[in-house]
Amino acid sequence: MTANLAAYSTSTGEAFQFWVLGTVAVIGALCTVFMRKAVHSALCLAGTMIILAVFYLANGAYFLGIVQVVVYTGAIMMLFLFVVMLVGVTAADSLKETIKGQRWLALLCGLGFGILLFAGIGNASIKDFDGLGKANSAGNVEGLAALIFTKYVFAFEITGALLITATIGAMVLTHRERTERARTQRELSEQRVREGRHVPPLPAPGVYARHNAVDIAGLLPDGTPSELTVSKTLRDRGQIRDVSADALKDLKALEQRSEERLERTKPEEASK
Repeated sequence: MTANLAAYSTSTGEAFQFWVLGTVAVIGALCTVFMRKAVHSALCLAGTMIILAVFYLANGAYFLGIVQVVVYTGAIMMLFLFVVMLVGVTAADSLKETIKGQRWLALLCGLGFGILLFAGIGNASIKDFDGLGKANSAGNVEGLAALIFTKYVFAFEITGALLITATIGAMVLTHRERTERARTQRELSEQRVREGRHVPPLPAPGVYARHNAVDIAGLLPDGTPSELTVSKTLRDRGQIRDVSADALKDLKALEQRSEERLERTKPEEASK
């Protein structure tokens, strides 16, 4: 009788943890869907996964909680971020449907998933709980392995197939076929000489601009920015920060302080 009451009762600390972290997890899941930038969505998903790991640990599923952090929050989320960086998903991408009816299909799949979720919750509320002691009687890892490779082996294999398909899809999206032979460094240098372009290596970004960021152009001796110091991709995207005016002001102030410190006079004043 005591074991049954313990299975259905919840302590104050556990209830407080569930409602606070559960609210944050739901907000993170909604932000994952509604955020405009893919990187922000991935970060919100990572936060939701970490909260799920805390729930696993609080319910005695220690192995599953550690796997949730190491595998999903670590490896899978890093895979998502690498795909975002390589494919280049931005907020400027077209929202036009490439497959007709995919929104209705996604809505139907979401509705089906919601029905399965409520059915699972209702089934769990009707049946009696076995308790953590019985579930972990042979050990948490052993009990989890017995469920995965016996009762839920089909669902486990389907999940593995989906992850492999996602990995192959990311590789296909990032792969680009080369249409011509890659030129060597010698050929590239000879071409620069023949065309009369910048023969030595290009200057680094941020030179004389008091910055070492790749999106800040270096300054020429007269203080004007040099387009050769930043990547052509950043120039085409308009993602270059122009600090030439601020840099000129800083240089002018520095020269003035140097003149005051060295007590130099202008040529006009020296001639008088």
